[in-house]
Amino acid sequence: MAIPMVPMETQLQSIFEEVVKTEVIEEAFPGMFMDTPEDERTKLISCLGAFRQFWSSLSQESHEQCVQWIVRFIHSQHSPKRISFLYDCLAMAVETGLLPPRMVCESLINSDTLEWERTQLWALTFKLVRKIIGGVDYKGVRDLLKVILEKILTIPNTVSSAVVQQLLAARELLGNLVSDFVDTFRPTARINSICGRCSLLPVVNNSGAMCNSWKLDPTTLRFPLKGLLPYDKDLFEPQTALLRYVLEQPYSRDMVCNMLGLNKQHKQRCPVLEDQLVDLVVYAMERSETEEKFDDGGTSQLLWQHLSSQLIFFVLFQFASFPHMVLSLHQKLAGRGLIKGRDHLMWVLLQFISGSIQKNALADFLPVMKLFDLLYPEKEVSISDTCIPVPDINKPQSTHAFAMTCIWIHLNRKAHSDNSKLQIPIPHSLKLHHEFLQQSLRNKSLQMNDYKIALLCNAYSTNSECFTLPMGVLVETIYGNGNMRTHLPGTNCVASGSITPLPMNLLDSLTVHAKMSLIHSIATRVIKLAHAKSSVALAPALVETYSRLLVYMEIESLGIKGFISQLLPTVFKSHAWGILHTLLEMFSYRMHHIQPHYRVQLLSHLHSLAAVPQTNQNQLHLCVESTALRLITALGSSEVQPQFTRFLSDPKTVLSAESEELNRALILTLARATHVTVWSVAGELEHLIHRLVFFKQNNVPQESRFNLKKNVEEEYRKWKSMTSESEIITHFSAQGSSPLFLCLLWKMLLDTDHINQIGYRVLERIGARALVAHVRTFADFLVYEFSTSAGGQQLNKCIEILNDMVWKYNIVTLDRLILCLAMRSHEGNEAQVCYFIIQLLLLKPNDFRNRVSDFVKENSPEHWLQNDWHTKHMSYHKKYPEKLYFEGLAEQVNPPVQIQPQYLPIYFGNVCLRFLPVFDIVIHRFLELLPVSKSLETLLDHLGGLYKFHDRPVTYLYNTLHYYEGHLRERTNLKRKLVHAIIGSLKDNRPLGWCLSDTYLKCAMNPREENPWVPDDTYYCKLIGRLVDNILQKFALRML
Repeated sequence: MAIPMVPMETQLQSIFEEVVKTEVIEEAFPGMFMDTPEDERTKLISCLGAFRQFWSSLSQESHEQCVQWIVRFIHSQHSPKRISFLYDCLAMAVETGLLPPRMVCESLINSDTLEWERTQLWALTFKLVRKIIGGVDYKGVRDLLKVILEKILTIPNTVSSAVVQQLLAARELLGNLVSDFVDTFRPTARINSICGRCSLLPVVNNSGAMCNSWKLDPTTLRFPLKGLLPYDKDLFEPQTALLRYVLEQPYSRDMVCNMLGLNKQHKQRCPVLEDQLVDLVVYAMERSETEEKFDDGGTSQLLWQHLSSQLIFFVLFQFASFPHMVLSLHQKLAGRGLIKGRDHLMWVLLQFISGSIQKNALADFLPVMKLFDLLYPEKEVSISDTCIPVPDINKPQSTHAFAMTCIWIHLNRKAHSDNSKLQIPIPHSLKLHHEFLQQSLRNKSLQMNDYKIALLCNAYSTNSECFTLPMGVLVETIYGNGNMRTHLPGTNCVASGSITPLPMNLLDSLTVHAKMSLIHSIATRVIKLAHAKSSVALAPALVETYSRLLVYMEIESLGIKGFISQLLPTVFKSHAWGILHTLLEMFSYRMHHIQPHYRVQLLSHLHSLAAVPQTNQNQLHLCVESTALRLITALGSSEVQPQFTRFLSDPKTVLSAESEELNRALILTLARATHVTVWSVAGELEHLIHRLVFFKQNNVPQESRFNLKKNVEEEYRKWKSMTSESEIITHFSAQGSSPLFLCLLWKMLLDTDHINQIGYRVLERIGARALVAHVRTFADFLVYEFSTSAGGQQLNKCIEILNDMVWKYNIVTLDRLILCLAMRSHEGNEAQVCYFIIQLLLLKPNDFRNRVSDFVKENSPEHWLQNDWHTKHMSYHKKYPEKLYFEGLAEQVNPPVQIQPQYLPIYFGNVCLRFLPVFDIVIHRFLELLPVSKSLETLLDHLGGLYKFHDRPVTYLYNTLHYYEGHLRERTNLKRKLVHAIIGSLKDNRPLGWCLSDTYLKCAMNPREENPWVPDDTYYCKLIGRLVDNILQKFALRML
């Protein structure tokens, strides 16, 4: 039967108070009177004796209440001596088996009066628990540990040094128990994280491909960590430096969206992104304070241009709030005195304001006026000296100086159109700028010799009445006068007469809104001419200007996106083949940094286009195939997997139904991407390659050498025996007939040195699409013919005939024949013969070598800086005319055939540029065969200069050295030659040492067979130092 609580408390109180009672003098002088150890022990034994008798009389149910009362009694004491004695009593009670240790521990730790501020109680409690916890069972210890940790967590993270005793007491209790336990999970944490993750930075490019390693929480900017594991502390920190670094890089916006999980389809404001954009603007303002010049293409100018593009994108998709950013900028710039970069800041803000003010409320843009008050401190007085002077409008940066005035004009226009009562008078400091713009607007004969037109476009792009005049001047400049004409390469091909494009400096000086108006005007005109099927081609100035506008990422919706998804399909539906050819040329030779999903989308369009009957025309079919090849080979290794896995359900979108060569090029690209990026072939890649191989095996049969020879001889006998011209043409050009006609032409030239007129008629009837199969068969036949040649005069005869078929008779273009030869599946001696034929075609006659030499010498790859490309283009084509309709054969047959083929407009292309992607493949194929190493070195010596015009020469070189490392390991001369040819081709367009170190250029590039250069530790240290210096260059610039 349980004892009532009141009697229990009374008895306990009498027991313990009797033991701890002290004299008055002891209370007055605590610590001055000490009991001897014998007296202390006597008291303990006496107390425990009385308590044992009481404890034995209690029921089991009352034990816990009793212990809890004792704890409360101890904690109610104020005398340190009493508290210490009572804790000793508890310890002895447990040690003698009187009290259960678990019950005592739980009562002490769970006590509400155990607080970390009470130093002695805290320390004695943990000391006692440490002493008696050994008597608690496993589950009890586990439960106690949880409560102890919770109690310890009540200590704040930041405390004074006076709390050290409490912390030491907790540490003494737990010892290394918790830390050792936690340490056992650190390997698991490392497995689930990346070593040095916070110190790593991604390589940012325009592919949009990225792994989950860079994902961040969009609220905290922390890495998303899985599980409650003991990760390194820095992994829990906000990764602002990482986001800032990525934002600073060009082509980074897709990566930023992937990092933060931002979806263009879902409008979601991201405050942390806003903060970083604002900080970048402040940094740009700081940089502008230290730079003397801005319009020299320096880092500050590039930074402001980049910031403009980033801000437009993230604000346009509502990931950042424009008014919030402006107010934050005002707050962070206040009191800093940073005004040298104010014009550039206003230029950045003008980009967004001019394009969005018509669709948004005026109040969203008024915070800009607060920035104006801060950054333009000129006094509001009546004298004109305080007005900001009109800058030199012959310089492109004058458009930045006018940016604030343009902003005011747009705000004022918005206020009037909304009938707003809020009027914004022109600030006195901007009056001279405003008067200059109004005066210029009254001038109806604007000239293109300064930036006045750009200023007017920027200021009045939201005012259609005023905008028409300056934009009309720009448009008419590139459209050309209606009566003026200029010739294009080929016969019967003329274009509108304007040949000078708008310079990049002028386009850079236009706001995004003005650029969008210009590109919309151009696209509308192209569509109009496509519908009208005009016989006059687009003006070269228009085509070049359109190409330049398409590279601006901030006008993507009307730019490249509209180009791929709207303009191309519309032109195709209108059967405007000349314009279609023009658009494909633009994509091939002018648009170098297009996002991969647009390129893959265009590749799919091209495969569909190739099957349409109307494209079965020599020039257009060649252009379609060449563009597709360029798209495939230009795919970066990191771009392949994310793009092509989307097409696994329908591989036909990336496969060609007509061209074995394109499908083989795709397989080679997939193989290279797999090797370079270590992309596993166990899954989707293996599936795609199987589909490709299946397609090849079932659609492109390859005859044996014996059967091929036999069939050619049989068809040649038929050719000689048939007498009816119509029957001959029908037989050899019929659909489904053996693709052997080029082999027959070869034999005609070998036997008779001429081809009759019927041969030309058959070629004309076969058509461009079917002729590709004939070229493929001819490539195999050539290998057989050269393999069985007796050498000497016969070999020379074969070489002469082959070159005549390319350059004299224009039966097949060099790039297409070389591509077919390079992609054939020959082994052993036959492969060597095939590559020997390629070498002969490229080097034996001077035709191609001269073309390459003159093109490399007379042209620059930096076409965006040229205003006379068309003049040089026409000069080259007049010297080396391209003949794509068998004109040479038509002239040589007996009797000659008079033809005037209608050429499609050629603005950029020629055989040298078409050959570049083929040359990429030729080099790779030659590397696979050891005996032809010397031949490849010879090719690089004579043709390596073409890499001056390669879109990605260093990337191609890296991929080649990476993928063929096993083939090149022991072929040092060839490796050296490859590096020298590709990097050396750019020596006139890049500064010295731009790619390779001075040490490498001096030592490695000079062959020394007897004493080869072996890099030492010093070289590698300097190389790593150079890499670090380049990576950290931006941080060094911040210290200037």
